[in-house]
Amino acid sequence: MMCARFLKPTRQEGHNLAYRLSENGFNKLLAGYDHGLRWVLKHQPLTLGITLATVCLSVFLYIIIPKGFFPQQDTGSLMGTIQASQDISFAAMRVKQLQFSNIVMTDPAVDTLGGIIGGGALNIGRMFIQLKPLSERKVSAAQIIARLRPKLAVVPGATVFLQANQDIRVGGRQSNSQYQYTLESESLSDLNTWAPRMYDKLRTLPGLRDVSTDQQVKGLEAELVIDRDTAYRLGVPAQTIDNTLYDAFGQRQVSTVFTQMNEYHLVMEVAPQFQDNTDALKNIYVRSSNGTQVPLSAFTHFEALTTSLAVNHQGQIPAITLSFNLAPGVALGDAVNSIEQAALQMGMPASIRANFAGTAEAFQDSLSNQPILILAALAAVYIVLGMLYESYIHPVTILSTLPSAGVGALLALLLWRLDLSVIAIVGIVLLIGIVKKNAILMIDFALEAQRTGRMSPEDAIYQSCLLRFRPIMMTTSAALLGALPLAIGTGTGSELRRPLGISIVGGLIVSQMLTLFTTPVVYLYMDRLRVFLSGQEERSAAPDLRPSPLPGSPVA
Repeated sequence: MMCARFLKPTRQEGHNLAYRLSENGFNKLLAGYDHGLRWVLKHQPLTLGITLATVCLSVFLYIIIPKGFFPQQDTGSLMGTIQASQDISFAAMRVKQLQFSNIVMTDPAVDTLGGIIGGGALNIGRMFIQLKPLSERKVSAAQIIARLRPKLAVVPGATVFLQANQDIRVGGRQSNSQYQYTLESESLSDLNTWAPRMYDKLRTLPGLRDVSTDQQVKGLEAELVIDRDTAYRLGVPAQTIDNTLYDAFGQRQVSTVFTQMNEYHLVMEVAPQFQDNTDALKNIYVRSSNGTQVPLSAFTHFEALTTSLAVNHQGQIPAITLSFNLAPGVALGDAVNSIEQAALQMGMPASIRANFAGTAEAFQDSLSNQPILILAALAAVYIVLGMLYESYIHPVTILSTLPSAGVGALLALLLWRLDLSVIAIVGIVLLIGIVKKNAILMIDFALEAQRTGRMSPEDAIYQSCLLRFRPIMMTTSAALLGALPLAIGTGTGSELRRPLGISIVGGLIVSQMLTLFTTPVVYLYMDRLRVFLSGQEERSAAPDLRPSPLPGSPVA
């Protein structure tokens, strides 16, 4: 309807200069393609060899390309985890948190910062850092983390682990770093013995950064030992000792004060300055049975012990999680392989089970499913094309265009130093639908010409390639220009979209250059195979390789 309103007949309005220039350019491009196509059809074995080499190259590139999960994004925010010594008090932890916060705020790329203390253990603190817009800071989140590491390392007694927040986070486990590796065992003693050894081993791997552990077994504990014989002689029962200690340190609610507008709970405890060390217990007195005040130190003494601040579990089994980040330029697949190799070298006992958790576990699952996903997509395409053309052979001709798309996508990812991530796999799956249309446009016309026009396979595919050259170029150009903004786009979170655009652009460029010449040759070989399998005789007519009239010419 819109065309009827706005388009005018050519007899009333001639084409403008832009149309004439573009049409002349296309005609020259078509003439060059015609010349190259006739040369290819005269050298069919060589072209078929190139096709087979492309298949082998695509498999080789898939094997060697670094495997990843999701690209690392710069979302404009960071999360920092502070892990202090396990015997630290809340007041000392607050001082450490303020020191780290002041250091972070001195960075010119940081906008705001918030923090909390606690959340699992008293020696754990967290910082939530908001960065300035990328146009102002001019550096990525990874570069900011790299320059903050040496500044934050000067504060003794605590360590800060920084990571960039991601739009997509798989797994609900929270840790100091982005990826997790978990050791679990029913034997807590074996777990406490081997987890530190594995932690030390991971710190030596060059591809890992910010290796940390959630093992908390070095907390200090002061145990009050009561000499019960002496306490009995002094007339001090054990229940009185318990009540006195709870009154001093247990924050006992002793009363409630009511006012006209509110009510207040009255809590009894010793003053805060007497809660930091055990010397305060020397000044505590216990009332004996005869009413006299007996100093607590008369029948007690202290023993310093170590204790676990927390015992983490995975399910119902004790577990210790080792978390890590990746060094710049290191793929998650390479890091996973190095950790598995290190675990084998350690020779841990069978009572300890080691496995990845969170994002790293999801990556392993996706890596095992990627070949199945691609094969399932190819099988679905083969079935649909087989029903469309009522043939077992020519769907293979259409699928022969896909290795060239895979080569282009993988080469583009390697050239831009990107991993084969889930996003890149999505781009390759999209290529399966975009690239095979080149072969569909050619073969659809060629089969129709053979069946209705009684043309030889050589004549049919030759005429099909020339007549379908324009729609092939138009659809490929449209898809290429549509994916180009994803490939070259910048801004917050653009790292997640870039592998999708790069894989599509690279796959379209390479496949377009190859499939325009390889598809006709594969079609002829597949047709000969069909004739051989069906027992029919091949047509003896020689191919008519005369140049076809260009579109727009008087003959056409």
